[in-house]
Amino acid sequence: MFELTMPKMGESVAEATITQWLKKEGETIALDESVLTIATDKVDSDIPSPVAGVLVKCLFQENDVIQVGQVIAQIQTDGDAPAVGDAPAAPAAVEAVAPAATPVPQAPENPTPQTAAAAISVATDAVKASTGAIPRESEGRFFSPLVRSIAEAEGVSETELVSISGSGHEGRVTKSDLLAYIAQRAQAPAAAAVAATPASATPAPSSSAKAPVSSGHGFTAPKPTIFPGDELVEMDRMRSLISDHMVMSKHVSPHVTSFVEADVTNIVLWRNKIKSSYEKRENEKLTFTPIFMEAVIKAIKDFPNINVSIDGKTIVKHKPINLGMATALPSGNLIVPVIKNADRFSLSGLAKAVNELADKARTNQLAPDDIQGGTYTVTNVGTFGNVMGTPIINQPQVAILALGAIRKVPAVLETPSGDVIAIRHRMFLSHSYDHRVVDGALGGMFVRRVADYLEQWDLNREI
Repeated sequence: MFELTMPKMGESVAEATITQWLKKEGETIALDESVLTIATDKVDSDIPSPVAGVLVKCLFQENDVIQVGQVIAQIQTDGDAPAVGDAPAAPAAVEAVAPAATPVPQAPENPTPQTAAAAISVATDAVKASTGAIPRESEGRFFSPLVRSIAEAEGVSETELVSISGSGHEGRVTKSDLLAYIAQRAQAPAAAAVAATPASATPAPSSSAKAPVSSGHGFTAPKPTIFPGDELVEMDRMRSLISDHMVMSKHVSPHVTSFVEADVTNIVLWRNKIKSSYEKRENEKLTFTPIFMEAVIKAIKDFPNINVSIDGKTIVKHKPINLGMATALPSGNLIVPVIKNADRFSLSGLAKAVNELADKARTNQLAPDDIQGGTYTVTNVGTFGNVMGTPIINQPQVAILALGAIRKVPAVLETPSGDVIAIRHRMFLSHSYDHRVVDGALGGMFVRRVADYLEQWDLNREI
């Protein structure tokens, strides 16, 4: 009997959610034929069978979370000789994996600020064992072993756990939801102490006093009016994840956006001159995206404090420059594949990396590692004809750059003989950043530096 296991999907991927069984028990499976579909964050992947045979047993159900290396199905191959004792042994096998098979809500790969690193390690190990005081279900809500273990390690009560807004399947509380709550709760005791102090003993307000931090979103969305003929469409899994992630990002980071207009005439002329010969030589199209990416990389090297994340009250300065590029999918959803160590690429290398990731996104071939580990994100709103935008930060990063459409506009140019008006190619750069750690000076100087690199483009550059 061959045991089909959850394969390793990437260095940072430890679990995945079963989204669909493509084969049913008793059905024949060909060599390398897909048996089921799994999901990690926003990426769906098929798991093929390395053997031919018959699917005897599915050990998990759809929406269950499976760990890397876990046995998820049993396949009888031609070489198997069914034995009388085989039938009673099956329930025992299922029972053996039952603790690990407890559904664990899928958590977005982009983590929220964490102040409980030690607890995560302890809690992860505890998934395999029974948890303590916090029940598996409370007030109709299910809590996974991992979430319960983290809650117990951090002293989060059952009442608090029930109050947390969940972003997982069917509103379940995920690891990221709980860690975000713990990070925010850590800042609340001082505010709570002030609130509990008798009025007569309340100290005078101080400029250094901290405002209370909400433990959740702090609001309930109003219900819309449903009119005759309205259509109700349930969000798909990816749109639901994006929705929760965007709300979380605006809740976590105070967003500020700076705008700069750049003259990219030299870039347009240069690309028009060499794009045909480049495509013939490299069998790759040369778009504007890698050119913009190169300018962003140079600016990050000049202002490395843009390439950071926040962990509670600690600033994490990232050594690698891992650029995320927001990409539209045929479904209309967005996904952010990442160019790892982008500063090591030449312009031609960036072009190849951009084209490869964009193609993989369009054909649903992205691997989990392709969308993880980003330290800064670029999104091209100009693709949709937009002049500018106010992008939302891709947590736990602290900044994101939106590229507007390139337009021909009249512009004033300074010449030795005086100012003239000429037609130039110009575009807006919109830089949103987390004001907790990026001040207006840094955020503004960074996007100005990106524009400077674009405007200083060498018309005679070779690639």
